[in-house]
This record gives sequence, C-alpha cells and structure tokens, in this order.
Amino acid sequence: MEEVSRPVNPPPSDSTETSHDVGWTPIAEEAARAARLLHPEEGMLPRPGRRRVLTVANQKGGVGKTTSTVNLAAALALHGLKTLVVDLDPQGNASTALDVDHRSGTPSIYEVLIGEVTLAEAAQPTEQSPNLFCVPATIDLAGAEIELVSMSSRESRLKEAISSEILDQIGVDYVLIDCPPSLGLLTVNAMVAAQEVLIPIQCEYYALEGLGQLLSNIELVQQHLNRELRVSTILLTMYDGRTKLADQVTNEVRNHFGDTVLKTVIPRSVKVSEAPGYGQTVLAYDPGSRGAMSYVDAAKEIAERGAQMEKGSST
Repeated sequence: MEEVSRPVNPPPSDSTETSHDVGWTPIAEEAARAARLLHPEEGMLPRPGRRRVLTVANQKGGVGKTTSTVNLAAALALHGLKTLVVDLDPQGNASTALDVDHRSGTPSIYEVLIGEVTLAEAAQPTEQSPNLFCVPATIDLAGAEIELVSMSSRESRLKEAISSEILDQIGVDYVLIDCPPSLGLLTVNAMVAAQEVLIPIQCEYYALEGLGQLLSNIELVQQHLNRELRVSTILLTMYDGRTKLADQVTNEVRNHFGDTVLKTVIPRSVKVSEAPGYGQTVLAYDPGSRGAMSYVDAAKEIAERGAQMEKGSST
C-alpha cells in the first residue's frame, strides 16, 4: 500500500538528487546533464603528448562540418584543453558561431595567409571558454584562392603561419581548421598544415557521395606535400534513430572505415541548429541537450584516442 512507484526510466546513477525525493523527470535529467557539462569536476581530458592539428573537411555541404568544428573545440576547451579554431571558410560561419568579430578589416586568416599579420595577432579569445580561441574569416577571404595562385609556396602558406613557434606563443593543445565545402586551394592549405583529417559524414542518403574524391585528394597531398597527413577520425552526424536509412549508412561507414569512425554519433537536433543564430555553440546555448552531450562524448573520444596514440608511438 505504501510502496512508492518508481519511474520507468530511472535517472543515471551520477545524477543529482535533491533532499526531497521528487522523482525523475526529463527536465530534471536535462538539468543534471547541464550541471555535469558546465562544472566538470573529474572530467578533464588528457593533454596530448604533442600538439594536434586537425583539418575538418568534406567538400559536400550541409554535413555538419562547421557545427562539428566549433562544438568539438568548445568541448575540448571546456574540459581543460586550450584549443584554437582557424576559420578557413569565406562564409565565416565558425566565426559567427563563436561570436568573434569578423567584419571586413578585422585581422583575420586572410591577412595571415598573405603575410600581413601573424596567427597570434589574429587569434581572438571567445566568450565560450577562456581556453577557446578563434582566428576569424572575413569576406576578404573570398578572393584569397585567386590571390594565392600567383604567390610562392601557395599550398603551404597556412603551414608556414601555423608554425610550432607561433602556436607556442598561444600555448594551444589542439588546432581545428574549418575548411570551405570545396577541394580548392584553401582546403589544400589546411591539409598541408595539419597532421590529421577529421571527416564529418551525415547519416543520410548520398552520404558517401564525393567521399572518394576527397580521399583521393588527401592521398595526393600525402604523396606530394605532407607525408604526415592521415584520416584519423570520422564523425557520423545528423543521426535520426527513427529511420532505417540512418542505421544503414552508419553500418556501411563503420564496415568501410572500421575504428577510424568514432563510437559517438551526433543526433539530428533542433538545438544544435539554433545555437549559431545566437552566436553560441550548443554547449553554451543548451548544455543539457542531447546534441551538447554527444559533442562532449565525441571530444572525449578524440582526446583519449590522441593520448593512446602517443602511448603507442612511445613504446
């Protein structure tokens, strides 16, 4: 008679309980997730043995490339790793999402590429985290590919700008380069400057369309310009568990690329889509949402894999 009914889906064991046992609700669970995300006590991620520079690339538009760049960077920064986002897309969407000034005339990646300012001078702190910095893209970058054609070392301008000495001045652990949705000279610069490529793939029809061309370009860069470059990470985005198609794409990508694919999958989320409109990452906009927690989990995987790779290379 006096037995207290329990919820069908009990809260996780590490969720916050109040002194008044009011039971579990979806709102209470979301609040607990937000508290864990905003105040990570034991959640500091391992620092890589050497600085990691990742190019986030996919010439197919609308795959969550910029969204993944800024949210992974925010998650890494929130958990103790100093992170720099380099916005190499003339649309400047990463700069918008991180709410940094990218009006024409602002020191940006364009001035860095043509040698007018250093990367350290163009890097701006963000309000998302004291560990998160951004080199913005302005509209001036739109004509950069044409200007770069006539410049010496046109494929390695960004590599020269992202030297170890410059990055030491900023003191970052991770550099994430957001590329334009094309395989032009800006994307080639990003691949020459990085050691790793992170490819976001959406769990939708035609997900693998054009991927072969991207992998061929990466191979060409490996052979001729950057022997250290490798595809280290594939992130599945826009997953909708209500459709069979999402599972089919997920299984196909995992079967083809194996352990390169992160276990964490980013769900299709309204909150993730809304956040850039407010000049925020989803971690700042709605830290208790499934999208925010998924990006945190993906960032943890990336950091832990990086730490494991360093251990493996040292043995």
